[in-house]
Amino acid sequence: MKADYILKNAKIFTSNKDNPMASALVVKDGKFIYVGDDSGLSAYEGEVTDLNGKFIMPGIIDTHVHITTGVAFEFADLGVYVIANSKKEALDFMANNVKNNPGLDCYRFMLSRASLNGEELSKEDLDAFCPDTELVILEEECHSVWVNSKMLQSHGITDDTPDPVPGLAYFVRKDGHITGNAFESTSWPFLFDQLRKSLTEEQIGKAVSRWIEFSEKYGVSAVFDAGFPEHNDIHERIYSYLRDLDKQGKLSVYVDGCYILTNPRKVKEALEETKRFNREFTTEHLKVHTLKIMMDGTLKIETAAMVTPYEDTGAVGATTFNAEELADILKQLNEAGLDLHAHCVGERSSRVVLDAVELAKKELGENFRVKVTCTHLWIQDDADLLRFAELGVIANYTPAWHNGNMGLGCEPSEFWPSLIGNERAEKMFRSKTVWDSGALVTWSSDDVDFDEFLTWNPYYGMEIGMTRWITENTKAPEDQSTAKPLEPLNERMTIEEMILGYTINGAKQLGVESYKGSIESGKDADFLVFEKDLLVAEQEGFSYNMPAEVYFNGKKVKEPLIN
Repeated sequence: MKADYILKNAKIFTSNKDNPMASALVVKDGKFIYVGDDSGLSAYEGEVTDLNGKFIMPGIIDTHVHITTGVAFEFADLGVYVIANSKKEALDFMANNVKNNPGLDCYRFMLSRASLNGEELSKEDLDAFCPDTELVILEEECHSVWVNSKMLQSHGITDDTPDPVPGLAYFVRKDGHITGNAFESTSWPFLFDQLRKSLTEEQIGKAVSRWIEFSEKYGVSAVFDAGFPEHNDIHERIYSYLRDLDKQGKLSVYVDGCYILTNPRKVKEALEETKRFNREFTTEHLKVHTLKIMMDGTLKIETAAMVTPYEDTGAVGATTFNAEELADILKQLNEAGLDLHAHCVGERSSRVVLDAVELAKKELGENFRVKVTCTHLWIQDDADLLRFAELGVIANYTPAWHNGNMGLGCEPSEFWPSLIGNERAEKMFRSKTVWDSGALVTWSSDDVDFDEFLTWNPYYGMEIGMTRWITENTKAPEDQSTAKPLEPLNERMTIEEMILGYTINGAKQLGVESYKGSIESGKDADFLVFEKDLLVAEQEGFSYNMPAEVYFNGKKVKEPLIN
C-alpha cells in the first residue's frame, strides 16, 4: 500500500492499552494506517525515515485551559502591582500612584491579600484618596476585588443588590452596607466590562496566534477551553474568530468549548445558550457541547465549599447548586445531548456533583449519557474518593499545582494547615488514589494568563505531577519554588500515568477518543518526536523537555529545535 511516509526504529508509547509500545508507524492522508513492529512495514511503500531510537508519543490533550480568558488578559489592564507589607503601606502606595497620574478614567491595581496582614480594605479607604474616579483593585488570585464608591455607582451596585450565591459569589457587607469588597462572579464585571467596547478583532487575532504558536511548539494538539466567567459574550466573539479561522484552514489545534453558568437564577438561559453554542460552533477543529458550572471558589479566599469548616474563620463556603438542583440540570443536559464540566475546589463541591450524578442515574438508568467532569479537586473527602470510578465521573487535576505553592509567598507546609488544618493539608490533590480506583483521570494546565506560557507547559505539569515539588532544576515561575515535596508523597504519579492522562484519557473527556488521543490505526496522526526517551528521563528538570518535531493530522507543524 502506498503511504505518505514511514517512520521506523523508534520507541513509540502509543497510549493504546491493547498495543502499548511500538517501533514503527505509517501515515497516509493524515491518519495512522499502521502501528507496530518494523517487521510489518513490508506491506507499505513510501519515504522511510530511521529514527534511531527516538521517542514518540501522541499529541498532548490539555483538558482545562482558558483561551478566551487568556485573550482578554492580553489586553485588559489588570493594574499596577501594589508593593506593601501592611494596609497603610498599600493605601499610601495607591494614593501616590493616583496623585502622580492625574486624569485617568479608571485607576487599577493588583494586590496580594496577604500584604494586608489580616486587615481589610473598604470603599471608604479608597474614597479617601480617589473619590471621583473609578478605582478597582484585583486580588492577585483573580477571584475577588476591592472597589471604591464611584465604581459601585457606575455598575449600579447598592446595598439592596442581591448576592448571586451567598457564601460564594457575594458582596461583603458590614452592618448591612456594602464595603466595596466583592468575591467570585460579583467581582469580574468590575475588571473586564471595559473589554466589551475596547477589544478589537485585531487584538483577538494577535492573541490567538500567540496561543496557537505555543501549542504547536509544545505539541498540544487539543484542548478543552473552560471559558470566560460572566463574559460569555466576549468568549463567543473569540469562538467566532476560531470558527472563521478553522473555515480558512488555519486552526491546527482542536478546541472543545463551553458556555459558563455562575448564577443559579440563570439556569434556563444558560441551557438555551449552550444549545445555541452547540449549533453555531461546530467545525472540524471547534466543538461546543458542554455547560461549565462554577460550583465553588478557591481555598485562599475561603470561597471553596468545605465539609469541615475552615480553621481560622469557621466558614464552610457554599456551592452554586445543591444536589437536587444539579440533578435536574443533568437531566436537561442529558435530554439535549450535552455534557457538564464543574469547577470543584473544595471537598463539598465535588461531593454535591457526585450526589447529583447518583440521583440522576437512579432516575434515568442506562439512558444517562452526560459526560461529567469535576475539575481542580484540591480537597476531596475520604468518603468520596472511590465514587468517581463508581459513578463514571471524570476527575480532572492541574498537576502544576501539586507542589502546593501557586504563588503563596511562603512554604505550603506553613500556609495550608492554618487555613484547612493539618489533616486536610496533608491530603491535598489525591490524584493517584483516584487513578488507582479505576476512575478516568485527566490533566490540565488551567491558567488565565498567556504571559510566557510557563505554566501552560504540559511537561512542567508532568514534572510536578511526578515529584510534587519545584526544585532548582524545574522550569517554573520564580515565585513558586518549594523547600520540599508536598505531602502525601504516595500521590506522586508515574510518567506513564502522566502521558496517559494527557493523551487518551483527555480524548475520552472531550469525547474524541475514536480519532484522537492514541497512536493507532485509523486515528488522526497527531504525534510528537523527542530526542530523549521520556519514559526514563530524570523527573527533576522534566519541564525542560520539548518535542523536536510535532505532527498534527500527519503534517509537521514545526521544524526540529536547534540545540
